[in-house]
Amino acid sequence: MPRVAVTFPYFDFFPELRAELSAQYPGTKFPDHRRVLEGEELAEYLQGYDTAVIGVQRYSEDVLRACPDLKVISLCSAGVDHIDPALLKKYGIKMWWQAGINRVSVSELTVSYMVMALRRLHEFSSILRAGQWGGPIGFGTDLRGKTVGVHGVGHIGKAVIELLQGYKVNILACDRVDISEFANQFDNVEVVSAQEMWARSDVVTLHLSKNKTTIGLYDAAVLDQIKPGAVIINCARGGMFDEDALAQRLESGHIAAAAFDVFAMEPANGNRLLDIPTFFASPHIGATTRESWGAMLRSGMYGIEHAYEPEPGVYPFD
Repeated sequence: MPRVAVTFPYFDFFPELRAELSAQYPGTKFPDHRRVLEGEELAEYLQGYDTAVIGVQRYSEDVLRACPDLKVISLCSAGVDHIDPALLKKYGIKMWWQAGINRVSVSELTVSYMVMALRRLHEFSSILRAGQWGGPIGFGTDLRGKTVGVHGVGHIGKAVIELLQGYKVNILACDRVDISEFANQFDNVEVVSAQEMWARSDVVTLHLSKNKTTIGLYDAAVLDQIKPGAVIINCARGGMFDEDALAQRLESGHIAAAAFDVFAMEPANGNRLLDIPTFFASPHIGATTRESWGAMLRSGMYGIEHAYEPEPGVYPFD
């Protein structure tokens, strides 16, 4: 029977899942704190266990070398950018991860951010909190009838497109793989290149994986290709934007507004974007619903006995 150590410090929010995991694997070890363990402390915690149920910890080579019993890492996370598949293969460790498990919560947040940004709700809220009932900031605009560019049409991108159907928008879909079969289900979805999507979209929303081809993708040159007055939404991953370049284009008005749930550096304390009135954000809460977290924890439990060998360069590490 697997000897399981949980390093994801949030199972106590879901006592029914904690009890289920403990019953299925007696002796399962749970953390008694909210800290994310790293380095020697993480290695010491894992001693004698062959299976780790993890969140977003980075398992360095020093940690893996110090944990010879470890054979399985099962992820309770939305992404895998903290996992080094080559390192896992080197030490003979299998992994489990389930794609798209947070697609409902992230897609709902994304569409709500489109409405909020277009209606300038963050600006009007600031005016109200300042003791004013109105102000000279002008009008918002409706989402209905706009052209929305969806960059990345995986699990979450597809869910966003489905949610948008009720808004009667035109959708420009862009992905590196053939998405025509999915797009053909809808009368309002057109598959285009990234360049065409940037030039034509009133709203651009990102749903890309974070990898070597997407880090820094939205640099100054790309931002200048985006339609003047467009709105940008990023509820995917931090690090795909040149945030200074975005700040400059928000201040100039080239980009009308932006709404982010993720940043290149988190926490985002001191980030220049947070001082710009046309920018609003949340602290990486895309999957922070009871439904999504419960599903991620259950997926991590499932992966204990369903792990596979990771392959560098193969999905989800491509």
